[in-house]
Amino acid sequence: MKASHTTGAERQAVLLHAAARVSRSIASILDLSLLFQRTVDIICEEFGFYYAGIFLVDESGEWAVLKAGRGEAGRAMVAEGHKLKIGGNSMIGSAIQNRIGRIALDVDKENVFFRNPHLPKTRSEMALPLIVGDQAIGALTVQSELEAAFTEDDIVALQTMADQLAVAIANARLHRQNQDLLRQAERRNRLLQAAARVGKEVTSILDLDELLPRMVNTIVETYGLYYAGVFLVDESGEWAHLRAGYGEAGKAMLAGGHKLQVGGNSMIGTCIHLNEARIALDVGEERVHFKNPHLPLTRSEMALPLTFGRKVLGAVTIQSVEEKAFSQDDIVSLQAMADLLAVAIHNAYTLQALEAAHAEILRNKVYEALTAASGEAIHWIGNKALPIRMVAARLKEDLADGHVDTASLSEDLDLIAEAADTIVQVKEQLLGQVREQTLRPVLVADVLQAAARLRNVRGLQVEVDPQAAWVVADSTQLTRALGNLLQNAAEARASRIAVRAEPAPKNQVLLTLSDNGSGMSSEAIEKAWAPFYSTKAGHHGLGLPAALHVITQLQGQIQLESQEGKGTTVRILLPQTQPETAEISQAPSILLIDDDDPWARFFLETVPTARRSLVPAPADVVLVDEHVEGADVEAVVEEIRRAGLAPQTIVVTAAMDVDRTTRLLRSGVRDVRLKPYVAADLASLWQGG
Repeated sequence: MKASHTTGAERQAVLLHAAARVSRSIASILDLSLLFQRTVDIICEEFGFYYAGIFLVDESGEWAVLKAGRGEAGRAMVAEGHKLKIGGNSMIGSAIQNRIGRIALDVDKENVFFRNPHLPKTRSEMALPLIVGDQAIGALTVQSELEAAFTEDDIVALQTMADQLAVAIANARLHRQNQDLLRQAERRNRLLQAAARVGKEVTSILDLDELLPRMVNTIVETYGLYYAGVFLVDESGEWAHLRAGYGEAGKAMLAGGHKLQVGGNSMIGTCIHLNEARIALDVGEERVHFKNPHLPLTRSEMALPLTFGRKVLGAVTIQSVEEKAFSQDDIVSLQAMADLLAVAIHNAYTLQALEAAHAEILRNKVYEALTAASGEAIHWIGNKALPIRMVAARLKEDLADGHVDTASLSEDLDLIAEAADTIVQVKEQLLGQVREQTLRPVLVADVLQAAARLRNVRGLQVEVDPQAAWVVADSTQLTRALGNLLQNAAEARASRIAVRAEPAPKNQVLLTLSDNGSGMSSEAIEKAWAPFYSTKAGHHGLGLPAALHVITQLQGQIQLESQEGKGTTVRILLPQTQPETAEISQAPSILLIDDDDPWARFFLETVPTARRSLVPAPADVVLVDEHVEGADVEAVVEEIRRAGLAPQTIVVTAAMDVDRTTRLLRSGVRDVRLKPYVAADLASLWQGG
């Protein structure tokens, strides 16, 4: 039906009927984009117009922006962001400003008309304001190829349709607002639930090296983000250092020592400096943003300060691949998560400080104990040295008189050797425990084996849970401490000494040493940790105090339980580690002289091209375990020397000792080294000379 084909009352009836159909068609549409496009299409189809378009007033109130237009012309103008000045030189602008419909019977003769190159056939136009209450929210334009296609009476009929359209737009807007509010409420609820989950996880972790990586993973997975990272401010207060980052990008930045200047040209630096959250809805347009080559897909970012009390500890960065992924409302929910993380970090810092203070106090107590005991130690050593002087004087007299009794001489030399050995042991116990520790992953079973063989302890039963195979320790010091405990058990006439290693809470390993020896009285247990106290005659009483100091320096704990006549149990907690496994396929010809012990199995699994034997044979590198069951390492080295293999031989040990190392090096071997217990360090045995 063409609008020009009807006249008078018939025309009015047709228009009203068509307007009613349009109103019914659009009344139930709540999606604004669909509503706009359906409206212009239905209007053109029902009324037979050349073009129809819908304009809405923008937030500034100065422009009417085209939201939908009929056909290709409409789509082109919407794509261009077509808009008209309200009150300007256009029918739409005039209709909105004056809130009344306007008709142009011949657009070429109109003073108020915008000539649109997309609509060259327009000859007449009607502009109808879209009014809700007292407010003009936009306007509807209908255009015809015919001159004088509209009359003033048409405004009455078509304005009814425009009013219905305005109501439909208002309803759709209200529906969108309600949906937005609902989505915001649901999003906030999800964020708060996620924050609660994060908070629940952080409260039980006090180790920063475990806490921070766990948090970035939880944040990314819980909130569905592209990246998260945690920065902590250094002691200078000038730099924020990345301490944990998500995924490969995080690993790369951590490896590169990534840091940002506090107050510098970055979201994190500004966030920490101002102690306030910051949002970048489009990082490409932000002045304060560090462009990170490791995170090329970031489009929006939020930085949240980690504040405890008045101190800013650092900041959390969360990033998304979407523009405008965050809102000011999100800050409330996400800052709650950041505040919980800040409390956990503060607690971890406090624990570190307490542990450091405890270690220092313990070190000072040990020094005090050693100082307090120095007089007793000097007296004790003097007593041990006195027989040496007496025997030496008697030997001189016998030699001077020419009366040397071979049997008596042998007894005297044994007495000298025993006294000297005891003095050396005291020296080692006194000086060994004040040496600095070199912490690294250590294979528990191997250290136990070395301790047993160095102290000549037989019948040791060892059971190690695979999850408790490695601890963080200084292998030399740990061997000495465990050796003291095993020797005590052996000297208590134990026929059975069993050691069990199993996982314990807080990433620790529990070592339990049990024996069925003579045990200790309650009075002896109370004094057991005191230097120079011993229940056995002729013993220096430094074994347990030295073990206590070593274990404590390793951030571990040691407990002693004993019952007289029933045996003793020692429980030791040590930090656990689980080093990455790997296989070394490129290696020289290697011969490992060792029995089938835990370290040999670890070595052969890591270096499958190596071979193991108890008999020396030609190879590019010959590795000899110092602690081979039933063999004397010096005899093995002598056999190697006779075979001409000494220059390529390296003796490996769990515990370095100056005297033993000196004797082995004098035999001509290339070197004596500590055993590596992780795959990454094994190659150092044959590399670098």
